[in-house]
Amino acid sequence: MIIERLSQEHRNIEKLLAILERELVVFDRGDRPDYEVIRAVISYFEVYPEVYHHPQEDLVFAKLRERDPVAAAKVGDLAREHHKGAERLRRVAHAVEYVLADGEVLRQNVYTIVRDFIAHERHHMMMEDRDFFPAALEALKPQDWTEIASAVTGHKDPLFSDVTEERFDALRAHILRLEQEAEAERK
Repeated sequence: MIIERLSQEHRNIEKLLAILERELVVFDRGDRPDYEVIRAVISYFEVYPEVYHHPQEDLVFAKLRERDPVAAAKVGDLAREHHKGAERLRRVAHAVEYVLADGEVLRQNVYTIVRDFIAHERHHMMMEDRDFFPAALEALKPQDWTEIASAVTGHKDPLFSDVTEERFDALRAHILRLEQEAEAERK
């Protein structure tokens, strides 16, 4: 089911936001965060959500607008939200690259840019999970889901699937380490 996959992708994205948030805490303390991991998170967001996840949501949203314009209006302008998220991501990428180039930049400005990105992504996903996905599940017909499925590419997530990309190795290792630490804390 498409909505189940999109929801799972939201949970995966939340893991990355949590990692970015942890690295931001390190940065805010004045220490050096793991920029390899931060760059991998940025790269992931540039690739998977922008190229695959959001276009799938856009297909579902287009069908929702056809079937239930009132529900679609309550969700808002999804394409605009995705575009604004991409702009925030570009600001994060530029801020990180500027820091790495030893540019003169206020730590607070970098912190604010990254924090803004994290907060908006979480808010956006919460809205989709709470409003958009349930409305789509209620309004769309089986043939709508068939049409959407035929238009969706079969591209696998480059980080959270069995088909992984080498550039995300450091990030994958970091995620595994964090999950192991969390598991150890629960015991």
